[in-house]
Amino acid sequence: MLSYQHAYHAGNLADVHKHALLALALDYLTAKPKPLSYIETHAGRALYDLGGAEALKTGEAAQGIGRVRDWFGADHPYARALAGAQARGGPRAYPGSPLIAQGLLRPDDRMHLAEMHPQEAEALRAALPGADIRKADGPQMALSLCPPDPRRGLLLIDPAYELKGEYEAMPKLLAQVHRKWNVGVLMLWYPVLVNRAQEGMAQALDALGIEGAVRHEVRFPPAREGHGMVGSGLYVVNAPWGWAAEAEALGERFAALR
Repeated sequence: MLSYQHAYHAGNLADVHKHALLALALDYLTAKPKPLSYIETHAGRALYDLGGAEALKTGEAAQGIGRVRDWFGADHPYARALAGAQARGGPRAYPGSPLIAQGLLRPDDRMHLAEMHPQEAEALRAALPGADIRKADGPQMALSLCPPDPRRGLLLIDPAYELKGEYEAMPKLLAQVHRKWNVGVLMLWYPVLVNRAQEGMAQALDALGIEGAVRHEVRFPPAREGHGMVGSGLYVVNAPWGWAAEAEALGERFAALR
C-alpha cells in the first residue's frame, strides 16, 4: 500500500511547478515579521540524489530541473533552495518540499510533517533532525492541528494518488481544513494525466466555490515515451499577493516547452 518513493521522480517538471510556487508563497509569508506554521501531509525524504539509481532510471530529473534550471535567477527563492541543497548534499542534490520550507522558515516558525512510508520517514528524520515529524496519516494530522499555533501559515497537501479514493478525498479534506482554518494558505497538488484521472477532482475543487481560490495547471511533454503524466496542477486557497501573476508567468515558460 505504501509503495511510492519520490526518489524516482524528484526534480521532474511537476516538482519544478510545485516547488517554485511553494517557495514563492513561503518567501512572501516570511517577509512579514510574524511567526507562521508550515504543515505538510505527505513529506517524503526532504533531500534527494539526482545522480542516484532511482533518478537515473526514470530520467525525469534530466527532463525536469536539469532542463529548466535557467528559468530561475539566483535571487528566486526556489533557486536559493536548490543552491542550499547542493551546498549540503553535492551538485546532484535536490530539495524536497520540507527542505525548501526549512530553508525559508525562521526560528520562531513551526513546521509539522507527516510521512507514513518507513524508509522515507527515516530519511526525513535524518535530513531534518529535531523537526516535528510524525509517522501518521497526513490528512488526519492536518485536521488535528488546524487551526495551528501560530495561526498564520501554509498547508501543503501533496499525496502520491496511489491509494484508492484519494482523488475523491482531497477536495473534501481541503474543504474541511478551510472551515477550521480560513486564514491559512492551503495548497493542493495533483498530477495531470493522459488518462484524465484528475479531471473529476478538478471539477470538485472548482465546485467548492471558495472565494479567491486559484487553480493553476501547466502542461509539459512526457518525460519518456509512454509516460502518463503530462502536466501538474495546484489548487490554492488564500494565495499570497502576487502569487497568481507569478504562476501565470511560470505557466508561459511551460507552454513554450517542446
